[in-house]
Amino acid sequence: MNKPIGKIISYSFLTLMLVFSIFPFYWMFVIASRTTADTNKFPPAFTPGSQFMSNIDKMFNEYNIQFFRALGNTALLATTLTLSALFFCSLAAFAFSRLSFKGRSFLFIFLLMTMMIPGQLGIVPLYIIMTKFGWINDLRAVLLPGLVSVFGVFWLKQYMDSAVHRELIESARMDGCTNFQTYYKIVVPIVKPAMATLAILTFMNVWNDFLWPSIVLKDPSVQTIQIAIRNLNKVYYKDNAVIMTGTFLATIPLLVMVSIFMRQFVAGITQGALKG
Repeated sequence: MNKPIGKIISYSFLTLMLVFSIFPFYWMFVIASRTTADTNKFPPAFTPGSQFMSNIDKMFNEYNIQFFRALGNTALLATTLTLSALFFCSLAAFAFSRLSFKGRSFLFIFLLMTMMIPGQLGIVPLYIIMTKFGWINDLRAVLLPGLVSVFGVFWLKQYMDSAVHRELIESARMDGCTNFQTYYKIVVPIVKPAMATLAILTFMNVWNDFLWPSIVLKDPSVQTIQIAIRNLNKVYYKDNAVIMTGTFLATIPLLVMVSIFMRQFVAGITQGALKG
């Protein structure tokens, strides 16, 4: 008798959490499909309107936003930096986890200590470096600082410490595998769930980044999607419906990315917690 009641409570709770998770996206679409005057009314309307395409047209024509160019720039940055982080972070994690070299522990602790330094402290010197390179208003100014992530190295190393057994590494070496062959053929397949988790986190972080791109990317032709959405804010007037339209369209690629890798993401989080 208690088991059916427990199932009902569990499924009811999960359904409630699902509604809470979906509602922000639904509400975003409701605002995007109405006029700003409608969004200022009380009580608010909870059903979609008929102004979605009109708001898209207004965003492109009246606000003169290069939305798809900004979307392409952001997709290029996010994809490139995600692939770069997966490659370099996994290589570094493999070296720290399963290779022996002098100063390994000290170097790893030093890397972890850099995570304690706020990123804002490096903005001025980094901007000076990018100016010296002549990379202001160039996507390389965003690409170069984000090629590798200390968090990614830490995350994958912790996963490898428990998931990649030393016996596998020794067997690969006895079979004549080089370090890179061992990494590619043995380590990478084992840590795919953790790499999928890192891929989602990195992609979302780059996609939503605003501060650094807004400093070095002033030319509209190289701006990212977050800057384009920010430019929808006028000085004396804010069209909430148009802003939410741009935000809704910018969220769709993230939803697609997460839906593709969700299974691996959950597996990486779960296995990481169990192994930790």
